[in-house]
Amino acid sequence: MDPAPLTPADEELVAHARRVVDAHSDGEVHTVAAAVRDADGRVFSGVNVYHFTGGPCAELVALGAARAAGARRLTTIVAVGDRGRGPLAPCGRDRQVLLDLHPGIRVVVPTADGPRTVPVADLLPHAFVRADQEPPA
Repeated sequence: MDPAPLTPADEELVAHARRVVDAHSDGEVHTVAAAVRDADGRVFSGVNVYHFTGGPCAELVALGAARAAGARRLTTIVAVGDRGRGPLAPCGRDRQVLLDLHPGIRVVVPTADGPRTVPVADLLPHAFVRADQEPPA
């Protein structure tokens, strides 16, 4: 794994996601907000749509918001839990989607040393690779 300390821009991304989750959590269900930054420095956010049968995670909602705004080259993503939980690692499905759509993206994850960024490929070793893709380096 290639963890890196957060840059000031990464810290702002975390703060942005925290503001979104604080503003939109109802405090009764698992609410998560995600923020993603593109190569131009623009930030897009999303909140999960929680339902007991499943629903889109905050990371996927943020990816959709970025795409709807024309962002194509995403550089960093973070998910933050409500009730002060801080940065959360993405679930397996989100890891696969991130690797497939944005193989160069860095992901903010919690570590024993505090939040760090790691390449998404480090979060999904031995990942499934579609026939039309190159295996991650």
